[in-house]
Amino acid sequence: MPEDLPPVRGLHHFAWRCRNAEETRHFYEDILGLPLVHLIRLDRVPSTGEHCPYVHLFFEMADGSNIAFFDLGDDTAAEPSPNTPAWVNHIALRLATLDELETMKQRLVDHGIEVLGVTDHHFVRSIYFFDPNGLRLELTVPVASQATLSSYRKEAHAALDAWTETRRHAVSETHNA
Repeated sequence: MPEDLPPVRGLHHFAWRCRNAEETRHFYEDILGLPLVHLIRLDRVPSTGEHCPYVHLFFEMADGSNIAFFDLGDDTAAEPSPNTPAWVNHIALRLATLDELETMKQRLVDHGIEVLGVTDHHFVRSIYFFDPNGLRLELTVPVASQATLSSYRKEAHAALDAWTETRRHAVSETHNA
């Protein structure tokens, strides 16, 4: 990695389309406990200038980062990608302890939300569920030691190189068949 690049300090926000701003507020604020900290209501998109009335909601997490949503006022949620399995696209939010994970799982179940897990991924334990907009969420707790995480970091590029080589052979065989 080039040393002259400024470091990315963290996530400011992740934005997604929502079907209904109040339904989304209820889920994120009342059920997950993320406070609504900012709302922008505009008729024009600042970056493009196009006319599109919307509200942009921001829900803050304990580290100051946000999950945000756009309600375009048409009662339409983002559609899932037709070429991607439902489990692939998701956002994972970190909790501190396994007890907190169990508490949040029970809270979601108590609110009638279907929850998958607790799933043991060896470096994290997670639960999975969908928000009212069809966005898949993961609540996760890191469980790996620093030594394990360090070994993952050291092995990451070699593992990627091996995957890339495997893909190259698979694609080549598919095209030659």
